[in-house]
Amino acid sequence: MASGFCDTCSRLLKEFADHLRSAWRELELKIKEAFREIGRCNCFRISSERRKAFDLPSLRLNCDNETQLLSQESLQTLNKLATSENTDLQMTSAMYYLHLSHHLNCPLPDAFMEPIMALLLSSDLDVQKTVSLALVNLLVKNNVCKELVIEMGMLVPIIELFRSGDPTAQCHSCACVAMLASSESNRDSLMVDGIIPLLALAKSFDPKVQRNATWALLHLTQSDWSTRMLCQAGAIPVLLLLLQSSDSEVQFYSCTALCNIAAIQEHHPRLLRIGGHYLSRSLLTLMSSPVKKNSAQACRCLQTLSKNVLIQDQLMELDCVLPLKALLKTSTSVWIESALTLLSTLSAHPSNTDILVSEGLLEEIGQVLHHPRSNSVIVTYSCKIITDLCTSHVGEQAVMESLCLSGLLCALVSNTLSDETLLHVTSCLHHLMACDLLRTKLSATITSEQLSGLVKLSEQIRNSQLAYNSAAIISKLEMTEEMIRLLKPHYTSISKYLLGFLKKKDVKFQQLGIVTIFNLKKDGDFSSLLTNSELKVQLLKVHAQTEETRQLLQMIQPLSPSPVNS
Repeated sequence: MASGFCDTCSRLLKEFADHLRSAWRELELKIKEAFREIGRCNCFRISSERRKAFDLPSLRLNCDNETQLLSQESLQTLNKLATSENTDLQMTSAMYYLHLSHHLNCPLPDAFMEPIMALLLSSDLDVQKTVSLALVNLLVKNNVCKELVIEMGMLVPIIELFRSGDPTAQCHSCACVAMLASSESNRDSLMVDGIIPLLALAKSFDPKVQRNATWALLHLTQSDWSTRMLCQAGAIPVLLLLLQSSDSEVQFYSCTALCNIAAIQEHHPRLLRIGGHYLSRSLLTLMSSPVKKNSAQACRCLQTLSKNVLIQDQLMELDCVLPLKALLKTSTSVWIESALTLLSTLSAHPSNTDILVSEGLLEEIGQVLHHPRSNSVIVTYSCKIITDLCTSHVGEQAVMESLCLSGLLCALVSNTLSDETLLHVTSCLHHLMACDLLRTKLSATITSEQLSGLVKLSEQIRNSQLAYNSAAIISKLEMTEEMIRLLKPHYTSISKYLLGFLKKKDVKFQQLGIVTIFNLKKDGDFSSLLTNSELKVQLLKVHAQTEETRQLLQMIQPLSPSPVNS
């Protein structure tokens, strides 16, 4: 069949093919000679033991079937390789465990732990690094029992890796210790030999080593005894320095560890021993971190510490309001809660109120109450702060100029708030109604829906204090024409709960009922409704009882009150 090429091209192509075949034969001879020479070198002499290991069909690193991975044949081979004096064979075993740690989804049988112990005791650092990484993966996935690792004595070679000087080995061993420390029953064993090396590695210049060492220290602060041992060993100064780390995870771990330590009152002297307000300054700096989880955690730590009056004074001195206000502006509820919790502690002290008001805190609280993700915790702490700060004319004026009132009124009609939270809301509103300016503003701004909410809360009987607070707010509303218009549709419901109040034996409910009737009688329609009603009959009964009580008291009027012993 014709090739389609001219004679010249056909000739040239044939010559090229001949040259290529000749060149390939020559190259092939050179390659064979080269490999022959290399094969004579000891570097590439494979012992019969090693060849046998690689030929074993039981170790399939490309297999992810759990039945095959955990077969009895595989276990026997792993034991032989792990206990061999040949480090190449040990590495084969270590690599198998690393493969296993990535694909195993079930618990590792206890029998497979023996080769791991042998590999951790290897004289080859690379083998130790590989198997320790495999152990970390198995611990993270809960494929192995943490208690068994301790019982088998693996902690000793793991801690020995701390002293290897190799960052990778230290990183893996620290991660192992961190996972083991997450089990409470293991912490005692870790405390004996692990604290001092961990504290040393926490100051490592390698960020991964530092991170895992701090992670391990964090786990050790989760029980009182281990926390006490850590503090005695000098962990607090180390953790304080780690707050300044450039690694955000290290900052988070160290701050959380300090928060756990601060939860135990006996450690406060140690925490405050470092001069220059170092702890408060460091935590306030971290509160300004762009990493919001660190900022919120620093705030939680300060909240825990704020039970100490000295810390409160330091915080106010160091102008803590600014970073707290920044947290209030975030969109994450948990961070807002952290800031409000600390602020509620600070606002409880009268000496701090003027400063907090002057810093514009009430303006921020008003914004928070209108936050779409506002929840029971946020509303509760907001109510507490408003109540604390509204104890002076300056505070009252600040509430007037903020969105606090409207935010509290909106909370009344929320479907997500519990009765307990609504109790805080109504208590706060009742407290604000004592101020003439705020009472006038609330009366002018309350909506029909919000008023209906108050009436419903006044009617309910499951929480008498909530009903009392709600009714007390209604009793103080200014009876303007607009207010009378809003109240008229509820006169029947109001009369019903007032009747219940007057029938109660608790005098404060009776008095509230009388005050409310007096206020509502300013509207002629309510006065007409009262005439010849059951409410009027009950009101006369209360009047009669009160008159009888007054006459009885007159009988003993000559008796002077008993002196109060000082």
